[in-house]
Amino acid sequence: MKKHILPAIKLTLVLIVFFAVIYPIAVWGMAQFSSNKGKGDTIEFKGKKYYANIGQSFTADKYFWSRPSAVTYNASGSGGSNKGPSNAEYLAQVQARIDTFLVHNPGIHKSEIPVDLITASGSGLDPNFSVQAAKVQVRRIATRRGIEEQKIDQLINDHTEGPLWGIFGPKKINVLKLNIALDAISK
Repeated sequence: MKKHILPAIKLTLVLIVFFAVIYPIAVWGMAQFSSNKGKGDTIEFKGKKYYANIGQSFTADKYFWSRPSAVTYNASGSGGSNKGPSNAEYLAQVQARIDTFLVHNPGIHKSEIPVDLITASGSGLDPNFSVQAAKVQVRRIATRRGIEEQKIDQLINDHTEGPLWGIFGPKKINVLKLNIALDAISK
């Protein structure tokens, strides 16, 4: 046992130096090459500061609704609900979201609602939704704001981001950026 104690102590000290000093400095150094120097993607609008990479709650009929959050958009407590697809409480939540969506979007059938508008993401903080999630809300927003649907469709097209490197993942739209652009054309 004596021959293992000294190597264990040495290994512990090396790992402490690596994970408590070298690794954080390396991550910080890489962050300095990003556009905001690792401070997050911030947007200022009407005197308020928003983080574009953290989901925001939008529930007013004049806005595109965000993806639901299992953590009420609390960035300090990221996480999913961990409820399975057969959990009665989870099914009731999803049904309530469907019912609410249908009430606020007359003329839309249940089968037309994209899954990302009725289920929360794994982190509960997803800032993006699908192109289909945006398009299914166009009629409601156009009616509420008195804007032509074509203008809103063009706004959706302008804010659609392609897959990562053109191959990884689906097309997506940042809800915060889209809603800010919507406010800008509604003035």
